Amino acid sequence: MSEVLNVEEIFGQNVFTLGKMKERLPKSVYKEVKTVMDKGGELSLAAADVAAKAMKDWAVENGATHYTHWFQPLTGITAEKHDSFVSHPDESGKMIMEFSGKELIKGEPDASSFPSGGLRATFEARGYTAWDITSPAFLKEDATGVILCIPTAFCSYKGEALDKKTPLLRSMEAVSEQAVRIVRLFGNTEATKVVASVGPEQEYFLVDREKYLKRPDLIFAGRTLFGAPAPKGQEMEDHYFGTIRERIGAYMKDLNIELWKLGVTAKTQHNEVAPAQHELAPIYETANIAVDHNQLVMETMKKVAGRHGLTCLLHEKPFAGVNGSGKHNNWSLTTDNGVNLLDPGDTPNENIQFLLVLACIIKAVDVHADLLRQSASDVGNDHRLGANEAPPAIISMFLGEQLEDVVKQLVETGEASRCLEGGKLMTGVSTLPDLAKDATDRNRTSPFAFTGNKFEFRMVGSSDSIASPNTTLNAIVAEAFCEAADILEKADDFDVAVHDLIKKYLTDHQRIIFNGNGYSDEWVAEAERRGLPNIKSMIEAVDTLTTDKAVKLFERFGIFTEAELESRAEVLYETYAKSINIEALTMIDMASKQYIPAVVKYTKSLADTVIAVKEAGADASAQADLLKDVSEKLTAMKAALVKLEEAEAKASAITDAKEQAFFYKDVVKAAMDELRAPVDAAEMLVDKKVWPVPTYGDLIFEV
Repeated sequence: MSEVLNVEEIFGQNVFTLGKMKERLPKSVYKEVKTVMDKGGELSLAAADVAAKAMKDWAVENGATHYTHWFQPLTGITAEKHDSFVSHPDESGKMIMEFSGKELIKGEPDASSFPSGGLRATFEARGYTAWDITSPAFLKEDATGVILCIPTAFCSYKGEALDKKTPLLRSMEAVSEQAVRIVRLFGNTEATKVVASVGPEQEYFLVDREKYLKRPDLIFAGRTLFGAPAPKGQEMEDHYFGTIRERIGAYMKDLNIELWKLGVTAKTQHNEVAPAQHELAPIYETANIAVDHNQLVMETMKKVAGRHGLTCLLHEKPFAGVNGSGKHNNWSLTTDNGVNLLDPGDTPNENIQFLLVLACIIKAVDVHADLLRQSASDVGNDHRLGANEAPPAIISMFLGEQLEDVVKQLVETGEASRCLEGGKLMTGVSTLPDLAKDATDRNRTSPFAFTGNKFEFRMVGSSDSIASPNTTLNAIVAEAFCEAADILEKADDFDVAVHDLIKKYLTDHQRIIFNGNGYSDEWVAEAERRGLPNIKSMIEAVDTLTTDKAVKLFERFGIFTEAELESRAEVLYETYAKSINIEALTMIDMASKQYIPAVVKYTKSLADTVIAVKEAGADASAQADLLKDVSEKLTAMKAALVKLEEAEAKASAITDAKEQAFFYKDVVKAAMDELRAPVDAAEMLVDKKVWPVPTYGDLIFEV
């Protein structure tokens, strides 16, 4: 029998929690830290020194030798520079371990070596990391030892945000300030802030590491750039929620343990739709902590996979022909006195505060559908969005039958006198209980779906940071709340004014509501008729960041300056071009050094066989036909390779970031597809013993 695991005992053991802080800090210092956490402000240097020493002592007791300011630059992943606690030896030569409040609060990584989109020149190196006091410090344990990680924001010498966290924190303050105005209108005088909470579900693939290391495309690009479909895919629908195999189960067990130690509330695990695909979901938490934890989830998934002879693939589409991976972003707003603004209650038609909040969010999503689409854009997600497996590229909102009916009543008559009840679901089996039925079904094709007391933004890519989607969500909802509060705070008759405003918002923005099949061609046509934007690719979405509408929104609430938005647009163009460049070069390398030589070798073998069979006096027509087919594919491969090499050379010579990105999208990607087609066709003809890399069948069914 396996050893009993005490989850309560290990949970958060590698986190400098509030509980540990309370135990180790003087009451006055703890009170000051807690006040800054809850209400903002600046920690005094004296209190910072005490907090730093307590944090260092705890870390050293747990084996730490170094600390790092752990931050999230515009690469979309995390960054860290390790400094030891070692200080000058004392007079006796004994080493002193020190960590000051100044070192806790501020660090200085090189700002010019990260993507900045022109905010920093190469020679302008100085940048700062600033302690995010609201996100707890934690210990990372790996081959480098035990490192104290301090979550931080990252900005330039001039104060521009160079990271994902700073704008997120700004947006959280903005939506909180405006949401408090809304709840005040309804008599809630106790709430002092409203917290954006997030629970990101994480999908991922696991493949055998030995096979992974034989696929340069997986190593360099994170996805297979070549590969014919296996005889079986996901059509039998037998993997989804299927029995978890022991090797995968052992991985999931170790993953959970590592995450629980880090205070990540890993809750759900299961097999996903595609073979070799799985999912992990945490319990929701404050948005910035959820962002930090999701980065830790992705890092830990990769680290633990190696221990089990596996590799974790987080690319949105690692295999053609089977479902890709997303990251459903469950978002809600809750006051600090426990009121979920997205909880409709038993009778949502009578819950005026909820209806106003809902109307504001509907307005926000409709007005800024383009920005919301952009926030979920990345290179890998272009393969997934709208591909009959994930939400379409068109933003719409699913409310469910109950709320849709309430909205319809309000729009048509100005009153909502009834609301649909859930009722009972009769099982028809005497030994099974009749189930309480929800008043609404779910819609897996909707990009932005109401799911009971939260919205599920389903478009986010599996490898992407969730910081950008939540920054945008917070910002657009803050604007809608602000505009509503501006009107209602001046109203002579609040009850009439709020009633009229809800009706106006729902009437003006009902076009964004769609409860049908988001995968259908009919919806694409209907969305166009409604005037909804259909932004089909990542780089087509980039311009939405720098429109007058976007600049006005983000500058109004101090989330981004125009310069910061322009820098992010530049970074996105560069990221796209670099990513496709790597993919194209990888395809050229694999075709030149692996596929073409393998097929040449096979054609020689076939030619020798044809000659031998003819000399033996037998019919060699079958062998000759196969030789002809394979030779045709070889010719096509060579021609497509030359075309891709030429396209890649032209792309590399373009200096304008936007022009280069679009050239990669329109020309290079097309050339890549032309090369893949004959290679994949040849895979179906060539002897498997000759084929130079593991196939789809090897990768996704032999884990």
